[in-house]
Amino acid sequence: MHNYEHSVLLDSSKCTGCTTCLKHCPTEAIRILGHAVINDTRCIDCGECIRNCPHQAKKAVCSKLENMDRFKYKIALPAPTLYGQFDNLDDVDYVLDGLLRIGFDDVFEVSKAAEFVSAYTRIYLNTPGVKKPVISSACPVIVRLIGLRFPSLNENILHMLPPMEVAARLARERALENHPELKPEDIGVCFISPCPAKVSYVKNGFADYESQVDEVVSMSDIYFQLIGEMSPDNEIKSLNESGIIGIGWASSGGESAALFNENYLAADGIENVIRVLDQIENGNIPKLQFIELNACPGGCVGGVMAVENPFVAKARLQALRHYLPVSQNRLSKDEQKYIPESYMFDELPEYHPITRLSDSMIESMKMMADIQKIKETLPGIDCGACGAPSCRAFAEDIVRNKTIMDGCPLIKDDEK
Repeated sequence: MHNYEHSVLLDSSKCTGCTTCLKHCPTEAIRILGHAVINDTRCIDCGECIRNCPHQAKKAVCSKLENMDRFKYKIALPAPTLYGQFDNLDDVDYVLDGLLRIGFDDVFEVSKAAEFVSAYTRIYLNTPGVKKPVISSACPVIVRLIGLRFPSLNENILHMLPPMEVAARLARERALENHPELKPEDIGVCFISPCPAKVSYVKNGFADYESQVDEVVSMSDIYFQLIGEMSPDNEIKSLNESGIIGIGWASSGGESAALFNENYLAADGIENVIRVLDQIENGNIPKLQFIELNACPGGCVGGVMAVENPFVAKARLQALRHYLPVSQNRLSKDEQKYIPESYMFDELPEYHPITRLSDSMIESMKMMADIQKIKETLPGIDCGACGAPSCRAFAEDIVRNKTIMDGCPLIKDDEK
């Protein structure tokens, strides 16, 4: 089995074992054993532990810009969230020109690719046989969360590659067309990300699909380099190729609004997302065409590798949109007939659902009964003192032989 390579890691030297991360992990991937320990098979790289750790013991690991030096021709893929990091920005060309000034040879906006993805998603929703509601596949955290906690919803996932991947492919094609002297291996593509989950996506690929992105760098790292190069006195090039629709993807609801279909739901923040997925799985939700889910609060603007407060960034993007056309990328009549294969993926990654106790139904039922029996003897206050996030999780750890009953300090000796 492929070992999933994560981008959210623990610095145990800073960890005090305070249990804050324990309470915020949506997949119960963390245990406190003196210090926090992350279960790789459960972690979805959502960054909630990074966001909530009071000691900065969790961190996102991504590439450094110097890693791109091995390529002859370097292409930057700025996520639309990047534009919301700068105060008083009235022209995205200042950002795009700044990327050229810090060493990139070309810039391809992810927001441009997002406009193509939106157009083809409209076609997808009208395709007979598509299971509704369709759940967006743009956020890799959501796709992994569904595989681990809500596998019955796999059939609802939109089989469309995220804008980052579409942008990477189109950027490579443009580079080879404009520079025939280049070989494919000469071209390096760098995504500027607000989110650690994108790092994991690129490292691991997506089922049988290998990412077209070579490196993922933190938006916060790029931000401080760009600040020194962005000046109103600069003579900037006209590089912007996207509009309101593409840049709108940075905030929750932007992807849905681009579908021109009012029969949708958009939710952000991992706890809200889980509540929505629970309702979809239980059939307790209105009949909808499309569900947009973002793990980060506010959407991608809330990523832990961004610089600005997500609400401030969203407000800046709203102001910036006044200077932009609705879209600069529309499909021709011929392009509206079908969705090209290059925009789609076939297979979803295979995950072992975390609710599955055993591959044997009989063994799973026995373990479930044992967990319930142990849980009934526990205090039921989910205090985290045992190192597990809940009494139920602690009981499961006992049944899986990962801890012992003595781990609960609230049970009296004569009750053990």
